[in-house]
Amino acid sequence: MQPEEVKVLLDAHLPGCQVNVAGEGAKFQIRVVGPVFESLNAVKRQQAVYAAINEQISAGAIHAVTIQTYTPAEWASQS
Repeated sequence: MQPEEVKVLLDAHLPGCQVNVAGEGAKFQIRVVGPVFESLNAVKRQQAVYAAINEQISAGAIHAVTIQTYTPAEWASQS
């Protein structure tokens, strides 16, 4: 899989979020920033991202991911 393909999946599943995907082969680094994470704890945030790519993980197209999730306010304080 290519990073652009992973981004398309995430964009479709998490509308209104800024999605950045880097990596190659089956290993990707994913950063998602969006208001959808406002009321979610860390585990629920990760589950929301995994829900978008779970089929590709099961099929072996994605082997490893590093996920970072932020609300817009959290991302603004990081920058």
